Amino acid sequence: MADLRVGIFGYGIGGRVFHAPLIGATPGLTPAAIVTSNPERVDQAVADHPNAEVLPDADALFAKAADLDLVVVSTPNRTHVPLALRAIEAGLPVVVDKPFAPTAAEAAKVVEAAKAKGVGLTVFQNRRFDSDFLTVRKLIDAGRLGDVFRFESRYDRWVPKPKDNWREFGDPAEAGGLLYDLGAHIVDQALQLFGPVAEVYAEVDKRRPGVSVDDDVFVALHHTNGVRSHLWASALAGTRNPRFRVLGDKATFTKYGLDVQEPQIKDGMRPGEPGWGVEPESDAGKLGVNDEIETVPTEVGRYEDFYAQVRDALLGKGDFPVDPASAVQALRVIEAAHLSGAEGRVVTL
Repeated sequence: MADLRVGIFGYGIGGRVFHAPLIGATPGLTPAAIVTSNPERVDQAVADHPNAEVLPDADALFAKAADLDLVVVSTPNRTHVPLALRAIEAGLPVVVDKPFAPTAAEAAKVVEAAKAKGVGLTVFQNRRFDSDFLTVRKLIDAGRLGDVFRFESRYDRWVPKPKDNWREFGDPAEAGGLLYDLGAHIVDQALQLFGPVAEVYAEVDKRRPGVSVDDDVFVALHHTNGVRSHLWASALAGTRNPRFRVLGDKATFTKYGLDVQEPQIKDGMRPGEPGWGVEPESDAGKLGVNDEIETVPTEVGRYEDFYAQVRDALLGKGDFPVDPASAVQALRVIEAAHLSGAEGRVVTL
């Protein structure tokens, strides 16, 4: 059977580092078209994927819709909804990068359009396949922590000077700032582990001189099952803090270090190569109580599972990896966090 042909909108960090390499490494899928008008990115796309057709704009890709089996939207956040709706109208299954949309209402509109048209739709929540998150999920599912009552998650960076990038633009339509960027990951992970949220409290701040969007964020979620999630994201974290700390009535788990798959892809490594998704042993987490501590080997990261599941769904052999309705729920939490930060109060969902 011929490979399924994939069109990719955008060849910035999303298209170049995540989507195109992972699609190219997935048996049965091939990057067939890449849309970018940036001359440097055109050259890069041609060099990286010589068998893909590089197109200047969305119109050029949709003119070839009949030749494609899937499209990926990896463009600035403000374009996610219009491009996804055009793909759905053209009958093309679509992967939308996170955040799904600038608002939950717009995201829900895309979900309804896909349902009405009978077109496949999923959202690229790749950090559900992070090695550290897979380790936390495994420990919780195995009951190693007992009943979890508090979940702490940090996704920090050190970027003291704002960048001239749409992620730093203040127009709400851009969905910029850390709460949309990194928050889309850490909120999603908390919802995946502990389910729906009843209350949201947040501190959403602008710390760097001249910044237009939030760059230092704390979000507290009270899940309907009683668990409390405390989530941090900062562009001004100059030291290494725990990536996860999970408290249960039997034990506590603490884990440092970030998943290695993104830097591995940037260095040219691909799924299936020796060491892919394997974190340094020094980053292994610790589980236990007081002095009775054991080292927990970190699970191997599996970003490749996302597009393998997309391929299988397109062939009628399984479900898409991320239910877009879950991304709508995450956006509702993010919107509540923005409201809480602005008004200094707990927001009830």
